Formats: sequence, structure tokens, C-alpha cells
Amino acid sequence: MSGEEQPNTDLITLTRHVLADQFSMGPAATGDLTLLLTAIQTTSKFIATNVRKARLINLVGLAGETNVQGEEQKKLDVLSNDIMVNSLRASGKTAVLVSEELEDAVIIEGKYKGKYCVVFDPLDGSSNIDAGVNIGTIFGIYQIAPGSKGTVQDVLRPGSQMVAAGYTMYGSSANLVLTTGHGVNGYTLDASLGEFILTHPDIKIPPRGKIYSFNEGNSMYFHEPVLKYLNSIKYPANGKPYSARYIGSMVADVHRTLLYGGIFGYPDDKKSKRGKLRLLYEAFPMAFLTEQAGGIATTGTKRILDIVPTSIHERCPVFLGSREDVQDLMKFYQEAEKTNGDAKA
Repeated sequence: MSGEEQPNTDLITLTRHVLADQFSMGPAATGDLTLLLTAIQTTSKFIATNVRKARLINLVGLAGETNVQGEEQKKLDVLSNDIMVNSLRASGKTAVLVSEELEDAVIIEGKYKGKYCVVFDPLDGSSNIDAGVNIGTIFGIYQIAPGSKGTVQDVLRPGSQMVAAGYTMYGSSANLVLTTGHGVNGYTLDASLGEFILTHPDIKIPPRGKIYSFNEGNSMYFHEPVLKYLNSIKYPANGKPYSARYIGSMVADVHRTLLYGGIFGYPDDKKSKRGKLRLLYEAFPMAFLTEQAGGIATTGTKRILDIVPTSIHERCPVFLGSREDVQDLMKFYQEAEKTNGDAKA
């Protein structure tokens, strides 16, 4: 045994880490957010298990069909939504739930009503699961406004007012990345323990990267600032072009950007006038994580976290990543704005 590496006996689990954060907040901390995050990590474990089994138990693409017992077979994204809603309601800590899968917000009533609102995409990128691409769950958490009984208005607030945000990515391993407003930490699910273990403490985005993630299949619709920016990194004066990496799963593309830097972009264009990504449960959580990791998240012209939503499924353009890379992109928007201003004058 002397020649073998001894296992680490000081495992920092997600629960332990969040509890330590709670203790550092002093007597004012109630533990409610800790319990809510525990419910979210439990749903992540459940979804991770079902993602691995999806092909075997026919969870891909079968919503609306019926099995031999007469029971409806649920697609994985529908199942994931049900898991999230039921677990969050049962935690007793939520007042309002907004899901990408549900047209209306879920208002929690009675004994299960709490003081937090959770906005989430239960299974982002689920259309890619047949191709073995990493997919994930994205979530953001608000506390209800003082004096509120918990209504939709409690989530129609800027992303800067979120108290926590994160995502779980399901692939060869399950990785949960979380911020509670004090930096970003990454955890990996240890299947043998059934626990998320801290593996990426204090994630910081490099100030500049070498990778860009844009869906260039839509480039014929892109506006001029985006086209000019992409041209500048594909044909740079220094002769060192950026590499293109686009998976088509926001969780996977942003995860890589957080760890290695560069820029992720999903702009508005001539086809998608307001952008494609959803503000509340895609753009806000990822923007919060990005800023907490030292990066920038913008629409091209303004900070994403400053936007005030007007509806729960609103869309917006998204550019996020390394500070210097995003600043380079923003310069092209500033130039276009100046040119347009001069033309009008």
C-alpha cells in the first residue's frame, strides 16, 4: 500500500461548503438558502442518473406516447421539469417557480410557501442528447421583495438582485457550478459517495482567451458589429487567430468559457430581433456566474444584469467571457453607435 496514493480524507462537499458560507454570515443567516441549494443538488443527482439511462429506458423524444400500462412516457426534459418543480416545492423554501418548460409561473401556496423564487431551465440542450453532447440544468434564485407574498413581480427584477445562480452539466461526469455572490466554485459528483465534491475552487476566467463560441451558421443574419468582431479574431494582425468551439449547448459552451476564457456569443440578428436566449433563466444566471468569476456579460451595448425583465420568457442578446475579449467586442458596438450618430447628425 505504501506505493499507492492515499485517498484525500478531507472531502469538501457542496453541502459542507454552503454551510460554511452560511456560518460566515453570522447569526443573521437562517439556513433557508442552504436548504434550498440542497434541494437543487438532489434534483441534479436525480436528473444526472436519468440522463445516463435515457437511451435505455426510452426517455428521449417520447412525450405524448403511451406504454403498455397505459401510462404516458415522458421526455427527459419534461421529466426533469417535474423533478425540479416537485423538489423545490417540497423544500418549503420557495414562493415562485419559473421554468422554461411551463408557460406560466408556479405560485407556491400554503404550508410549502417560502421566501425564495427559483427560475430555471430544467434541461438546456436536451435536443442534443442523442448525439452524446453535454447538456445541463441552469438556475437562478431571488429572494422575494420585502412585504411581498410571492408573485411574478418578484422575478421581474434585474439579475443583479439574484442571491445565487448556477448550473449542473451532465456528461462523462456531473459538474455543478455555483455562486452565492462570493465568487464561483465548481463541484463534481462522486457517484460512489453520491455527493458533489469541491473540485474547482474559486473559478476565475482568464482576462483573455483563445476560443470563440458563436453559431456561425447564422452569420448571414448577424449585424455588422458582430461580423467585424469575428473577422478581427479570425484574421488578426498578429497572425494568431482564435479557435472556434461551438457545441450548441449553452451549459457546455459557457462551462468551457468559464474555465479557459475566450468569448461566448448569441447575438440578436436580422432573424431573431431580440436574441434567442431567455433572459431570466439562461442569460441572468450565466451573467451572474461570469461576473463573479471576473468576466463581463453584455448585450453588446449594456450590462445584462441591469436589464429589467417585462415578461418571464423574455429573450435577449448575450455575449460573455474574458474581460478583454468582451471589451474588444463592445468596441465594435460603440463604433457602430458613433457612426450611426454621426450619420443622423
